[in-house]
Amino acid sequence: MVLNINPDIVCAIISRAKEFFAKEEVAFPNDPEDADQNDDWYFALFEDFKDDLTFTELQTSIADLEPDQQAALVALLWIGRGDFDAKEWDDAFNQAKESWNKRTADYLLSKPLLPSYLEEGLEQLGYHCDQ
Repeated sequence: MVLNINPDIVCAIISRAKEFFAKEEVAFPNDPEDADQNDDWYFALFEDFKDDLTFTELQTSIADLEPDQQAALVALLWIGRGDFDAKEWDDAFNQAKESWNKRTADYLLSKPLLPSYLEEGLEQLGYHCDQ
């Protein structure tokens, strides 16, 4: 299994995402699981926070990654969320790579539980963030 992204980059994204999603102004749908199924709410979120430095830095740092690195983040999210298990890394990564598009950063940021999912995905693969 090749992670396709440096775990330190993932940890930095987790840290920044925790910082952003912890802000009081960030409004979540009533049920975060519904937000994972219905991403419409995030368009309003992106509009509300287009001038927020933490949000724009996080969005830019993800968007500036190579497509394979972005696909690795998506695969980690899916593993952390339970869509795949750690043994299915190659399948998760390949599916994420096939699904990649220029809005992958937006897809990731539309997940209110992104930091938790990425952390869980890393842990299932044997990596840990020193936070």
